[in-house]
Amino acid sequence: MGYYAKGGISMLGISPSAWEEAQSVMGDVQAAIVVAAILQRADAINSAGGYLRDLTRKAEAGEFSLGPMLMTLIGSRKREKKRA
Repeated sequence: MGYYAKGGISMLGISPSAWEEAQSVMGDVQAAIVVAAILQRADAINSAGGYLRDLTRKAEAGEFSLGPMLMTLIGSRKREKKRA
């Protein structure tokens, strides 16, 4: 487990096993992007570990795509900029 997993993952309350399962199912890069997106929305997510596990199950079933998650994140960032 690398630095990112030891620092950022534990800061969000994501267990090492949830992180390792996400990496195994999604691949290292996609799992890291998902966690970064969770971090960006941490105030709106009650259980980051549970959310990651849910997304991992969906990815395993072929029901999860990173694209819509990123588009939602981009859209929320644009709305924040307009308010500022």
